[in-house]
Amino acid sequence: MNSSAYNLNVKIKRVDPTLPLPTYATTGSVGFDLICRQDTEVAPSRLARIPGNVIIETPPGYMVLLTMRSSTAKRKGLLIPNGVGVIDQDYCGEGDELMVSVYNFRDEAVSVLRGERIAQGIFLPIARVAWNEVEQMGYGRGGFGSTGT
Repeated sequence: MNSSAYNLNVKIKRVDPTLPLPTYATTGSVGFDLICRQDTEVAPSRLARIPGNVIIETPPGYMVLLTMRSSTAKRKGLLIPNGVGVIDQDYCGEGDELMVSVYNFRDEAVSVLRGERIAQGIFLPIARVAWNEVEQMGYGRGGFGSTGT
């Protein structure tokens, strides 16, 4: 990918500089791959945190969304317990390594090895809102999940 394809300039620090920086697997990839910094074993039916080896200073107006790689659930039996990880703009200090929270849904322990691609990050624009409180809202469409008859 040539440098003209980049539109954000992001400060990044590797915790272990012997491991590579995150990369986009293909020119069409929207997420960059995070790799595991140290061998991590996740016990069955347990939560764990996998160190992603980087500290990122997210630019103003953006957030980083962490999600599992599409193959991780099938290959490893791991999911992010709440579906995604949200990395705030102010999570960028010396001790703020990206950590991937995982849940092992298998009946046996799972190992994630140092250098293994485990999750992906996506930069997304965000907006802050100014609340405009009202006494009444317009007419609703029904209820939760009620879009049809």
